[in-house]
Amino acid sequence: MTFYETALETGQKIFAVAPMIDWTDRHCRFLHRQLSSDALLYTEMVVADAIIHGPRERLLSFSAQEHPVALQLGGSDAGKLCEAIRIASDYGYDEIGLNVGCPSDRVQSGTFGACLMREPAHVADLVSAMKKVSPVPVTVKCRIGIDDQEPRDVLPDFLARMIGAGADAIWIHARKAWLQGLSPKENREIPPLDYDLVHRMKRENPNVFVGINGGISTLEQAEGHLSVMDGVMLGRAAYQNTGLLAGVDAMLDGSSPARTRTLETDWTGLRDTMIAYADEVIASGGRLHHVTRHMVGLFQGYAGARRFRQILSSEATKPGAGTEIITAAFAAVNLSGNAECEPERIAG
Repeated sequence: MTFYETALETGQKIFAVAPMIDWTDRHCRFLHRQLSSDALLYTEMVVADAIIHGPRERLLSFSAQEHPVALQLGGSDAGKLCEAIRIASDYGYDEIGLNVGCPSDRVQSGTFGACLMREPAHVADLVSAMKKVSPVPVTVKCRIGIDDQEPRDVLPDFLARMIGAGADAIWIHARKAWLQGLSPKENREIPPLDYDLVHRMKRENPNVFVGINGGISTLEQAEGHLSVMDGVMLGRAAYQNTGLLAGVDAMLDGSSPARTRTLETDWTGLRDTMIAYADEVIASGGRLHHVTRHMVGLFQGYAGARRFRQILSSEATKPGAGTEIITAAFAAVNLSGNAECEPERIAG
C-alpha cells in the first residue's frame, strides 16, 4: 500500500513543500526536514533528458534524512520519462511526479509543463507509461486550466483522464496559467484563485487523493483546506518564511509533545545540525552559501531576524567563509522576543 493509499484509507492528511526551480535543492530539503519529520519534500523539476544525458549524481543524489522525498520530472516523451524513472529508481525516491503546471517559456519550448494541459489524452498516456516502470507512486501536478480554457469545463475531464491512467495523486494549483503575456512570477499571482473548484474536484472524487496548492501562506489556511482536501502544498510561503514548517508535524498529528518542534525550544539543535551539515558540504567542495541561502527566511518575525539575514547574505558568500558565520547569525536572534508578530504564529 502506497502512502497515498494509506492516507485515503486512514484519513491522514499530507503536507507538502512544492517543487520550486532554483530553490528546493538538496540543501534546502535537508533544512526543511530538520523542521518537519512529516512534510513531503519535492526536488526541483528535473527534465528527463538531463537525467538521461547529464550528471546523474549531481541531479539525483540526496541525503537519506530527506525521506519522504519526491522527484518531479519534466518531459513529454514517454520513452524518455520512463528511462529517467529507471535511472532514478536506483536513488530511492518515494514518489515520481509529472510537471503539468510550470508556465515558463523555457519549459514551453520543450513542450512540457502547463502547455500539456492542452493535451489531456497525451498526458494520460504519459502517466500510464510511467506507472508501468515506476516502483513508487506516480503523481501529477497541474493547473486548473490554461489561457482561454474554462477551468470548470476542462479540469473535470483532465482529472478523469489522470485517474483512468492510474495516477496515485493529483496536486492542483488553483490558478490558470497564462502561457503568453505573463511571467512565471506573474502566473503565481495574477490569475485568480478558484479554491471552490479544486474543493469540488475532491468531493467528486472521494476515492482519489487530491491535493491543493496556490496562494496558501499560513498553517491556519492550510488547516482550512485540509478540512476538505487530502493534502495541501505550500511553495513560496514555506521557503520565504521557513520557520512555519516547525509547526507542520503538530498540525498533522495532534501536537504530540515528543514530536512538536518549535524554533524557541530546539534552535540550538537546529543550529548545530546545520553547522555539521555545512561542514560536510564545504569539505566535499561546496561553499557555505549553498546551504545558508536557504536559511535566510528561518526567523522571519523574530527580533534580530534582519541581522540574521544580513549576516548570512553578506558574510556567507565571501571566499573561504566557514560555519562560524552560522553561529554568528543564530546569536543575533532573540527568540524570546519578536519584531512584527507573535512567535507562535510563525511556528504555526
